[in-house]
Amino acid sequence: MALQSKNKIETSFSMSSMTDIIFLLLIFFMLTSSFITPSGLPVNLPSSESSDIVMQEVTVSITKDLRFAVNDKQVNRDQVKAELTSLLNENKGYVVLHIDKEVPVEYLVEIGGIAASLDANVTIATQPFK
Repeated sequence: MALQSKNKIETSFSMSSMTDIIFLLLIFFMLTSSFITPSGLPVNLPSSESSDIVMQEVTVSITKDLRFAVNDKQVNRDQVKAELTSLLNENKGYVVLHIDKEVPVEYLVEIGGIAASLDANVTIATQPFK
């Protein structure tokens, strides 16, 4: 006469909770990676009281020695408009300006005007007061 237990222990492992955790981590890293500034050139940003985070599509950087970069590609001043035109091609996007605080305002106005003429929303990157 064989006696059997009514409660059997199942030895399988459920992966559903593990996949949920992996997808949550994947979403977290995808969202936080978009907040990292991909500025191709080192820029000393000016300070402001409020520093909003904007999803960056196109980044224009100008250093204090007047070197220009669109996203991570270093270009000269005359090529900025062509690069912005090819990157924004009929899409209304965001252009974030990473301009060193020692750069004359005329360059800020020039690049901002180019981006605005392409129907892009222009934002100036700043760092908060410390």
